[in-house]
Amino acid sequence: MSNSLHVLHVEDDENEGVLLRRELRQGGYDPVIHRVETEEAMRQALMDRTWDLVIADFSLPAFNGLDALRVCRESEPDLPFIMFSGTIGERTAVTAMKAGANDIIMKDHKSRLVPALERELRDARERAARRRAEAELSHQALHDPLTGLYNRRAFEQRLLCSLNEARQFDTQHVLCMMDLDQFKVINDTCGHVAGDEMLRQISAILSENVRHGDTLARLGGDEFGILLNACPIEEASRVTSALLDALQGFRFVCEGKVFGVGGSIGMVVIDADTESTQTLLSNADNACYLAKEKGRGRAQVFKPDDQELITRHREMQWVARLGEALEKDRFVLYQQPIVTIGESGMPIHHWEILVRMREQDGTLVRPGVFIPAAERYNLMRNIDHCVVQKVIDWLERRLREGQPLPHLMVNLSGVSLSDESFLERLATRMRATPVLAQQICFEITETSAIRHLAATIRFIHELKRLGVQFALDDFGSGAASFTYLRTLPVDYIKIDGHFVKDIATDSFDHAIVEAIHRIAQTANLKTIAEFVENDEVLAHVRAIGIDYAQGYGIAEPAPLEDLVFPGVQ
Repeated sequence: MSNSLHVLHVEDDENEGVLLRRELRQGGYDPVIHRVETEEAMRQALMDRTWDLVIADFSLPAFNGLDALRVCRESEPDLPFIMFSGTIGERTAVTAMKAGANDIIMKDHKSRLVPALERELRDARERAARRRAEAELSHQALHDPLTGLYNRRAFEQRLLCSLNEARQFDTQHVLCMMDLDQFKVINDTCGHVAGDEMLRQISAILSENVRHGDTLARLGGDEFGILLNACPIEEASRVTSALLDALQGFRFVCEGKVFGVGGSIGMVVIDADTESTQTLLSNADNACYLAKEKGRGRAQVFKPDDQELITRHREMQWVARLGEALEKDRFVLYQQPIVTIGESGMPIHHWEILVRMREQDGTLVRPGVFIPAAERYNLMRNIDHCVVQKVIDWLERRLREGQPLPHLMVNLSGVSLSDESFLERLATRMRATPVLAQQICFEITETSAIRHLAATIRFIHELKRLGVQFALDDFGSGAASFTYLRTLPVDYIKIDGHFVKDIATDSFDHAIVEAIHRIAQTANLKTIAEFVENDEVLAHVRAIGIDYAQGYGIAEPAPLEDLVFPGVQ
C-alpha cells in the first residue's frame, strides 16, 4: 500500500467499517480507521489526533450525520467531511451541503467514494496551504521580522482597544515607551549584524519580565512599547523597575568585548480622560526622553503639569516645523548693524546676520523661540549650513552684479565647529572666490568654543589662513572666560549683553565690562558691546573705550535684502 490514510468513521455498524477498509484498500490506500458512535467519542477522537478525513453515516440512533458534521466543523473547519449513507432525503442532503459537508455518497454508489476522497484531500491540502499563507501574511503584517514581537501597527491597534476599554468601562492601563541606552555604541563598534542579535536577545529578556496578557512590541530601531493592561500606576512602576533591572544585568558579548545595555522608560496612564492614542504616544515619548536626560536607566511618569515635560513637548512640536522649514527653504536672513562708536558719525563696521523662520502663514519667528529645540534635537548643524550657504550665495550675487561687499558676522554653533565635512566644503568655496573670505567673520559662543576646544581651534586656524575673521560671542558668560583668550585666535570679543544692558545703573556690570575691555586691549582684540538699547548705555560703553556697539538703540534688525551701504542706493 502506498498511501496511508487516517479516517474517523462515524458509524454504528462494525461491518460497515470492514467494507469501508476494503473499498479504500482497493483504491490504493492503507487506511487506519477509527470508528465512533457517539458525540462524546467523536469529540475525544478529534482532540486525540489529526485526521485526514471524516466519513459519517447519516442514520445513527442517537447521533445523526448532521450532528457529526456540526462537531467536525466546530473542531476542524477544513477537515474533509463525506456523508456516506444508505438513505438520505433530498432536503436533508441540501441542508448537509449548506452546513459544510464536502460530498454525499450513497452506499450503493460506493465506487464514487475513492474519487471523491481524492478530490477532497487535494482540495483540503490547497485550503490548508492557502490558510498557512494567509496566516503567515497576517503574522508578518503584525509582527517585527527581527525579534518576533508585535510591530508598531499591531501595538497601536491594541493601544486603541485599551483606550476604548478605558472609556467604556472606566478602567486604567499604562503605556510604556522604552529606549535602549548605548545601543548605537554597540551598533557602530560591532556592526549591524551584532546589533540585530543583541536586539533579539533583549527582546527575549523583556518578554520574560512582562506580565501575562501585557503587550510587548518593537516599534523601530531600539525603541520598544509595552502596554500594561488593567494596571494601576504603582504596579506599572514595579513592572518597569523589573524590566530595567533585567536590562542592567544583561551583558552582550561581541568579538571578545563585553557591553552593558540599559534602558530609559516613559510611562503614561490610559484612562477615560485620555484624548487619543497619538497623545498617549507623544506623552510617553516625551517622558522617555526626559528619563534619558535625567541620567538614563530610569522610568519617568508623564504628568500633565510637569513643566519639564511641557517644555520638551513644545520643543518636539518645533522639530517638525523646523524640518519643514529647512525642506521648503523658509529661513530668512536679517541683518543688524554694528557701528564704530569711537568715530564721528558712528560708521557701520559690520552687519550681524540674524535668522528668522517664516511660518506657513507668513509670520516670522525669531531665533530665541526655535533655537533651543534645534540645539536639543540636533538640527543646529542643518540651520547653520542653510544660513552660511545663503550668506555666501548673497555675497556672490552682489559680486557678480558689481555691488560693494559688506562685512558680515555670521553665527556658528558648536556642532558645526566640529563638523569636518562642513569645514572642507566651506574652505573649498572660500578658495574658489577668495574675496568672500575677507568679508566674513564667524561668531562662536564662548561656551561652544570651550566645549569643542580642539575642533574649534583647528576650524579657526584653517579659515583664518583664507582671510576669515572670528569673534568670540557672549564673552564673560563662562566660568573661565579669560583663560581661553590665549588659546583661541579670535579677532573680536562680543561682550555678553547681560552685562551691557544695565551698565548705566549697575556698578558691578560696569566693572566687568571695563575689565573685559582692558584684557581685550592687552590681547590686541577689538571689543563689541551687545544689547546697547539706549543713548545712556551707549554713552557708558563709549566712555569705557569699547570699539563697537550693537543693539536696538543703534538700529533694529532688517531684511538682508534691504541692506544699503551709506551713499549707495
